Amino acid sequence: MMILTGENLTLEDFDRVVNRNEKVKASEEAVERVAKGRKAVDTIVDNGKTIYGINTGFGKFSDVSIEKEDVLLLQKNLIHSHACGVGDPFSDKVSRGMLLLRVNTMLKGYSGVRIEVVDQIIGFINASIHPVIPQQGSLGASGDLAPLAHLALALLGEGDVVYEGDKIAAQDALARAGLIPLTLHAKEGLALINGTQAMTSVGALAYLEAERLANQANLISAMTLEGLRGIIDAFDEDIHKARGHEEQITVAKKIVEHLADSKLVTKQGELRVQDAYSLRCIPQVHGASFEALAYVKKQLEIEMNAATDNPLLFEDGGKVLSGGNFHGQPIALAMDFMSIALAEVANISERRIERLVNPQLNDLPAFLSPRPGLESGAMIMQYVAASLVSENKTLAHPSSVDSIPSSANQEDHVSMGTTGARHADQIVKNARKVVAIEAVCAMQAVEYRGVEKMATVTREFYDLARKVVPSITEDRVFSKDMEAMDEWLQKYE
Repeated sequence: MMILTGENLTLEDFDRVVNRNEKVKASEEAVERVAKGRKAVDTIVDNGKTIYGINTGFGKFSDVSIEKEDVLLLQKNLIHSHACGVGDPFSDKVSRGMLLLRVNTMLKGYSGVRIEVVDQIIGFINASIHPVIPQQGSLGASGDLAPLAHLALALLGEGDVVYEGDKIAAQDALARAGLIPLTLHAKEGLALINGTQAMTSVGALAYLEAERLANQANLISAMTLEGLRGIIDAFDEDIHKARGHEEQITVAKKIVEHLADSKLVTKQGELRVQDAYSLRCIPQVHGASFEALAYVKKQLEIEMNAATDNPLLFEDGGKVLSGGNFHGQPIALAMDFMSIALAEVANISERRIERLVNPQLNDLPAFLSPRPGLESGAMIMQYVAASLVSENKTLAHPSSVDSIPSSANQEDHVSMGTTGARHADQIVKNARKVVAIEAVCAMQAVEYRGVEKMATVTREFYDLARKVVPSITEDRVFSKDMEAMDEWLQKYE
């Protein structure tokens, strides 16, 4: 059981709740903060003081005052009108992540919601009720309005959810789980949909995959070095300390550790003086991607604990301020950076694949084929990798540089952060497929060299991976092999 405070949620915590289905509860201190914030909202409503989103319209309608008797209807109308997402739904994990992040920000006490709202979201998480949320439709400023509105619909017992493996009506899931549909009070609708939880949930899940993949890329590239009899001198610590990037130094050290007792790698001048960049520059390229990922992690963990709705209540409601914390620019930039970083991991991996299969670039059988000519071997695997890295180049175009005004130009600059997060997620998935192809080709190459000469670390990986993808002894439907390796890498630690 994870205790949520609104202050210290980490990506590791996110992983435990979202990927491993750990249950949650709110800390006592956080519950007290929520109660104080709600008391302030009730006082504002009772006194008739005009505060954006509590007793006014939204966006361009912020100057329209709402009568006291219509305050509850205002919140319900907000959810209905904003629940207009389109496209395929987010995965259950993204939906679960959005629930976790939304309740965590409410526990900071700045949102002014009742504890009943917090309890409903926690109830959804612990019962594994996951709202069906369309992926498309967020501008990433004013928050993820459309995606979060679909989340809020489910809390009200409307829309669809996934519960116990089935897509069913939210009201049916609530009944089966023993929960009661929520009725929104003043400000609560706005507090539910103003925020960056869609882009942050997608981004956090993509980051966790990207971090695992980047580490796997180090190991698999080490096996490629064995398959191509690469020069180990390029990974000497002195080279990398001379430049000074810590992540580059770390990658070089990892490669040396992976290949510590290999009899397949060579020294400079033994076979050739220098390797191609895709081999020699693994630390520089992978290291730069790790450096980018460190930045992404920092931005995500700040945002996971951020108050991102509007307005916010401070000093027990004595100060109510409208601002722009819902603007997704910090995450939008981070997602674009992660897209570029993982696209480059795939780019250099595809170049190593080419060196493994191209007979003009190595002394291995052409395309790693048992009978070149009669059988094509890994020829088309490289085509697939090239297609994926080309697709990534298109997806890596930064979403954050785009902005289209909305709400009659009241909201005249937006982040497109959710689009950026979705693209980053797809790039990570594509990159993993490319690295999976490199693994298949590298395993075949080291077989020709002699697996008994492999390093202990790479041989351990090879032995496990061979249970997933058997040796290429003749042409077969390699699509199944590539998909099997991809799926296995998702679980390999």
